[in-house]
Amino acid sequence: MATTVEVPIFSENTYAHPTADISPQAVLGNGVRIWNGAQIRERARIGDNCIIGKGVYIDFDVCIGANCKIQNGAYLYHGAYLEEGIFIGPRVCLTNDRIPRAITPSGSLKQAEDWQVGPITIRYGASLGTGVIVVPGVTIGRFAMVGAGAVVTSDIPDHGLVVGVPAHLVGYVCCDGARLQRHDGCFSCPRCNWRQEGS
Repeated sequence: MATTVEVPIFSENTYAHPTADISPQAVLGNGVRIWNGAQIRERARIGDNCIIGKGVYIDFDVCIGANCKIQNGAYLYHGAYLEEGIFIGPRVCLTNDRIPRAITPSGSLKQAEDWQVGPITIRYGASLGTGVIVVPGVTIGRFAMVGAGAVVTSDIPDHGLVVGVPAHLVGYVCCDGARLQRHDGCFSCPRCNWRQEGS
């Protein structure tokens, strides 16, 4: 009887370093680059042209849109959903356990059925700086920017600029990443001259 061996689904122009650990059930888009020591779990889906850095962990069922950059040592746990064009800085951690305990109230080791996944959604074009931690149940808006070392505990609006522990809104950024300036009831970008009326 023949044995069936599953292999990861690779597309044209995809590269994986020989030390990368990629589940046979993962789906990788065209032009994906995966560097040394990265681990990609079962049913993870990675869109076209993504770069997955050294030592990145992508948990089972995580979905990553096209044109994302996941920098070295980032951890994306089950429940994470990234739209297209996302930047994840080095050592970012997208958590998923709302009530992190190793044991149940009776003292037995928690099993999969003893916990609930808290989803994290990161919208198109958002950027998370080095060492950011995101707790479960959060949505990060389109083109939002999260400063290095921030701990995100609540939703971030589109174009929102947040910093600190816990992360708090300190302004807004343009699609190009420049901080928006406010004059006469309008937001404007000093780089590209984009303007938007705002309150």
